[in-house]
Amino acid sequence: MTTTRFAPSPTGYIHVGNLRTALMNYLIARKAGGTFILRIDDTDPERSKEEYVDAIKQDLEWLGLHWDRVERQSTRLDRYADAADRLRDMGRFYEAFESPTELDLKRKKQLNMGKPPVYDRAALQLSEDEKSALRAERGAGVWRFKLDHERIEWADGILGDISIDAASVSDPVLIRGDGQVLYTLASVVDDTEMGVTDVVRGSDHVTNTATQIQIMSALGQDHPRFAHHSLLTGPQGEALSKRLGTLALRDLREQGVQPMALLSQMARLGSSDPVDLRNEMAELIDGFDITRFGAAPTKFDEQDLFPLTAHYLQRLPLADVKDTVSTLGVPDEIAEAFWLMARDNISTLGDLDRWWSLCRDGAEPLIDDEDRDFIAQALAMLPDGPFDGDTWSNWTSAVKDATGRKGKKLFMPLRKALTGQERGPEMAALMPLLQTLPKV
Repeated sequence: MTTTRFAPSPTGYIHVGNLRTALMNYLIARKAGGTFILRIDDTDPERSKEEYVDAIKQDLEWLGLHWDRVERQSTRLDRYADAADRLRDMGRFYEAFESPTELDLKRKKQLNMGKPPVYDRAALQLSEDEKSALRAERGAGVWRFKLDHERIEWADGILGDISIDAASVSDPVLIRGDGQVLYTLASVVDDTEMGVTDVVRGSDHVTNTATQIQIMSALGQDHPRFAHHSLLTGPQGEALSKRLGTLALRDLREQGVQPMALLSQMARLGSSDPVDLRNEMAELIDGFDITRFGAAPTKFDEQDLFPLTAHYLQRLPLADVKDTVSTLGVPDEIAEAFWLMARDNISTLGDLDRWWSLCRDGAEPLIDDEDRDFIAQALAMLPDGPFDGDTWSNWTSAVKDATGRKGKKLFMPLRKALTGQERGPEMAALMPLLQTLPKV
């Protein structure tokens, strides 16, 4: 069975970069009728917070990305300890004691000599007495996995055939000096023991994937299918990483972005298919193909989400937004007419308040000096309410006959006088909803 996972660390809120990873793994699982696991990677006890776990779940539920089960790494520490013991027993795990400053000096020296800045494995030359002395002086060391210096190869679902020389990569640290198990080891154990068949993640993980493949092999396990999607940039190609904190899903939700608008964009962004709005998750699932994505950095502009949101809202019946409309105070008897009038003139549901304020309270008239006499004459001809769908047509026809004005010189001044705006809904639909008229 196809099994995928989304494995966020609960150290902050999910942003658009995280969502891309979550969505791709979700769509792969659902298209294959498989399992989608939400795995909380919470091995860092200092930075992991329960409030972020709750927020992650809320954001995924808002988007409709429903998981089949939840796993937490903090409950699986014994499994990681067992894997570490097995690696020690086979001579693939060793303790190292260099400080960050010492490692930095080593890297600089290697670069100056024209060599790759990889760990020199000096710790392997330490005697047991030397290790004991270092522990007494510095405390416990870190534990590194000893890579086999050979080429690591796999067929990547997006990048194609990958081949990395393990000699060009430092032996990865899997356990810190304070005993904290790091992502690389925990993911290896979880992915293999949970039967994960497909892993999609960012292209910044390619080297990490290479080391994990060797660790899996050392533990006697096959590796899943890997695919590494491109990283997001800003609309001008600028690095997006510094802005991801402002692109949290909860912030986009607060701005009125609709889930299907966001999902429609993320399901196609960076692929050879155009971004187009889908109304239902089933359409995204059916149309998803990981092989259609490219490796080039992908431009993301959050402003593109608002036209998609507007198009999505324009297709909705009143029933889907009735709670929002009712919250505004729109009477039930005109709710349908109000929504049909307003939905083509909003970017988000938050814009409805502006149109209901216009209907309920009227607007400050916008009248050019040369139109003042004309507007006064026209408003004097306005019939008593209540207005209906024919009021605008009948009134403007009468004003045209009385004043000789026509076309834009007729309609625009009247619109501006009634709404205080040059653009907006069809006046025939708006006038029956106007509960207060301007006073000129």
